[in-house]
Amino acid sequence: MTQPRLSIVISTYNGATYLPQQLDSLLGQTCLPDEIVIGDDGSTDATLDILQTFAERAQAAGIAVKLRCNPGNLGYVGNFSAGLREASGDILFLCDQDDVWRSDKLARMAACFANDPQLLLLHSDARLVDAHGESLQCSLFDALQVTSQEKRAIHEGRAFEVVLRRSFVTGATAALRRELVSLALPVAQDWIHDEWLTAVAAASGRIDFIDAPLIDYRQHGGNQIGARRRTLAMKWQDLLLPRGRLLSNEATRLRWLEEFLGRAGFSDGVDRAAQIHHKRSHFERRVAIGHLPRWQRLLPVLREARAGCYRRYGTGGRSMLRDLLRHD
Repeated sequence: MTQPRLSIVISTYNGATYLPQQLDSLLGQTCLPDEIVIGDDGSTDATLDILQTFAERAQAAGIAVKLRCNPGNLGYVGNFSAGLREASGDILFLCDQDDVWRSDKLARMAACFANDPQLLLLHSDARLVDAHGESLQCSLFDALQVTSQEKRAIHEGRAFEVVLRRSFVTGATAALRRELVSLALPVAQDWIHDEWLTAVAAASGRIDFIDAPLIDYRQHGGNQIGARRRTLAMKWQDLLLPRGRLLSNEATRLRWLEEFLGRAGFSDGVDRAAQIHHKRSHFERRVAIGHLPRWQRLLPVLREARAGCYRRYGTGGRSMLRDLLRHD
């Protein structure tokens, strides 16, 4: 049986500070990739010099390297999308420039895909570290507050239920089959690539995860998107934040996903689109609730609660409190 080809897709931009450690960890894998696709988005530091040296080392190890320097800045979503399209592997691994991979990451994830032909997207936990690589004593799943119920739903093939509630896949930990690229790209307006790929994968196939940290996920001032453990004070402030624009923007994003699923043509696509429509309507009603004086919000909030929307599409009682307390 032919072994699947493995491609790593890296997006870089002024990453000279941390990039060498990440690149070393890729060459230190117990199962080396067949291909590494690198897209640089207009770096002005030493990133390109580091990449050129790395490409020579990787090629000497038998790894094909494609290094693309974008003529204009694409942004990290566009840069990753271009890399995914360019990669020729059967299994594609997303890679940030500032993390460090555990040496068995490729081997463990590739084995999961080999054992489950229906698996479209796989992700893992991560160890959160500071700028110097020191542990923050918190895992990524802990910071995201992934519950045992959510984990069970994902393992049992019900990941779309979790997608309806919130984002839970971090691109730096993720790998996907090439078929998902053909199905999902281009990324819809206002979506981040890992969120979009996760939503499409959950709607059309199977997602799973490895409940172990396979990367050191570095948290520093330059993260595009980071993670950290939330304190009680942070949670209280979160209840009071104005959310009208956020909810309105989310309703718009959901419209793009709804339209995509309605025309995608895969099994259950229309049903999935209907579920997204139901969530979008709930968010639009939440926007309207925020325009009311606080003393008039209780009844519409209770109506949404009785319909199960806060539980199905949010954090239950906490989402209810947000709508009762927030100011827009």
